[in-house]
Amino acid sequence: MFDIQPLVSSQNHTPLLIAGPCSAESREQVLETALQLSEKPMISLFRCGVWKPRSSPHSFEGCGEQALSWLQEVEQSYHIPTCIEIAIPQHLEIALKHNIRYFWIGARTSVNPFMVQAIADTAKGSDVSIMIKNPISPDLHLWIGAFERLAKAGIKKMASIHRGFSTYEHSIYRNNPLWNIPIEFKRRHPEIPMLCDPSHMAGNKDFIFEIAQKALYMDVNGLMIEVHVDPTQALSDRSQQLKPTEFFNLITQLRIPSLTEKKDKQLKTYRDMIDELDKDLCALLARRLEIVEKIAYYKKEKNISLLQINRWQEVIDHVLQQSDYWHLNKDFMQKLMEVLHEETIKIQEEIIKVKK
Repeated sequence: MFDIQPLVSSQNHTPLLIAGPCSAESREQVLETALQLSEKPMISLFRCGVWKPRSSPHSFEGCGEQALSWLQEVEQSYHIPTCIEIAIPQHLEIALKHNIRYFWIGARTSVNPFMVQAIADTAKGSDVSIMIKNPISPDLHLWIGAFERLAKAGIKKMASIHRGFSTYEHSIYRNNPLWNIPIEFKRRHPEIPMLCDPSHMAGNKDFIFEIAQKALYMDVNGLMIEVHVDPTQALSDRSQQLKPTEFFNLITQLRIPSLTEKKDKQLKTYRDMIDELDKDLCALLARRLEIVEKIAYYKKEKNISLLQINRWQEVIDHVLQQSDYWHLNKDFMQKLMEVLHEETIKIQEEIIKVKK
């Protein structure tokens, strides 16, 4: 268990809302976005990228230190605390000199224990709030380890941000949600607030609502959403940024589960885990049956018999051996494999055109 203190001193909305542009591009863009977001007292933090860790050096990488003075103006003019991404210790040192107190560690940094440790060492003794996005790779232990490093440095105002993962699996989203990972994070550390970043997960504003709604059903504590005064002119990630009016409309349309609905959080968490694992099972079965089809076409080409009992016995023996390792009921696994084998035979029969 971590000793966690509230991330923000006051919260304007439940769930916690953090919004602002992907990047600070100009003083005018930053202030105008903040002005429009301040018209409705919804957000608790104004997010803005000052240093941008881009995949290519030819992409816009932020305005750097000069943008921090713009964020100071936001705080002074609109009374909204600001937060920025820090990727190296020097970012934190410079930001602290400009009285910035809210930060997040991005996915490209949380994946590096050496850099997280360096940031933790720099943050030691400072009254700061730090959020940690999941690493780009689906590694739960690495994500939790980042919190352990900050906690060891005395940081207590912390939260996690689920922004999806880079995988080779096909997904309609920019980053694969892999919901089972944040669910397991929450199970292990319910004391750490979790936010969802549907903007980076979606990669396209058309999917932001559905991700944000699912995240709320997953009992997240807040949302971080990218909002730009004119997304069509944004210098980075324009397709995933909302206009302020679109942001307000999205928030008002979200269905926020009531306390009554969430009273049995533990049961819901377990059920969510089952749903995600079932989805993974379906994906694995689909991949297995695709290989079955390839085998069938090969058998047809080479005139190989459909059923080869020795191979079937090898499959059963292997699965039962794995059952011992995973402490699974052997009778159950045998029945499961027989059902799967029956479907395999049907598929191969259809391709080879052999009658029973």
